[in-house]
Amino acid sequence: MRRINTALGTVGPEALGRTLAHEHLFINMTRERRGDGLLNDEAVMTDELKVFADQGGRSIFDLTSAELTPGSTVNASSRPSTAASSATRDPMNVAAIQRVSRATGVNVVLGTGHYRDPYLDHAILDQIGADGIADEIVRDITEGFPGTDAKAGIIGEIGADKWFVSALEERSFRGAARASVRTGVPVYTHAARWTVGRDQLDILFHEGVAPEKIAVGHTDTVPEPGFAVELAKRGVYVGIDTITAINRFAVQPRINQVLELVRAGHLEQILFGHDVCLLSQLRAFGGDGFGFVLGGFKEGLLQSGLTEEEFNVITITNPARLLS
Repeated sequence: MRRINTALGTVGPEALGRTLAHEHLFINMTRERRGDGLLNDEAVMTDELKVFADQGGRSIFDLTSAELTPGSTVNASSRPSTAASSATRDPMNVAAIQRVSRATGVNVVLGTGHYRDPYLDHAILDQIGADGIADEIVRDITEGFPGTDAKAGIIGEIGADKWFVSALEERSFRGAARASVRTGVPVYTHAARWTVGRDQLDILFHEGVAPEKIAVGHTDTVPEPGFAVELAKRGVYVGIDTITAINRFAVQPRINQVLELVRAGHLEQILFGHDVCLLSQLRAFGGDGFGFVLGGFKEGLLQSGLTEEEFNVITITNPARLLS
């Protein structure tokens, strides 16, 4: 059985335990969210993740793509933007995650690859092309992120910014797909608000990625009835991964979506996460942090008819199967 790369070394799938499949610990989104889009406080983040650990949480997928890591820590690296470093996390980002992982006991599976427009560097991706992107992602998985002793354990999040996949994003997707085929490591996508997940799957399938090695993220943000089930019928994992109690009106639709997937026979293709990426999402700033999936959301699911065993499949079995 495949060993899984985490920030602190390899573990067996059984060690992942209860897992949040889409989160961010240190991230710089100030390009879009100037006042809210920087998570760089290590002490605060350690306290936030301890909430999840105290609930019995064991692991998270940190899907912070390369472009989101420069400047994501107080003592950020001064790293030149070159082809040699274009698909690599800032080493200081990795080091901070390692310290938080040690302090909390939570395994962190690190993502690699490129995010989405407008974050992508056209000059670099034009220079190296899809095969160069694949080579760099494979390096991060097999050799480790340069300047660190940590290896990537998943590819993603790989995204589309709008309702279509741009030419540059397609290059990123094809590179990610080729790296997945070469390594067996799965791809986790960013497909928010629109049905662009369909186009993403077309690209990944064309490159030969197996359905069971793909998770389409943010499916819960797409307001098209039956869309999640449509994706699941194609054999992929479905990310119900922007779960938050801040907007109480958004909780019940997500519960309904989970139940719809389960009733349609797709229990084993569901993944949960909060997608914490903003200050306002942290408990210290009035949000839910990393504690709502195993707290209020679980309670709502059980009250609505999901069983404890089914919840365990979604939060324990499915993430481990995706990575193994």
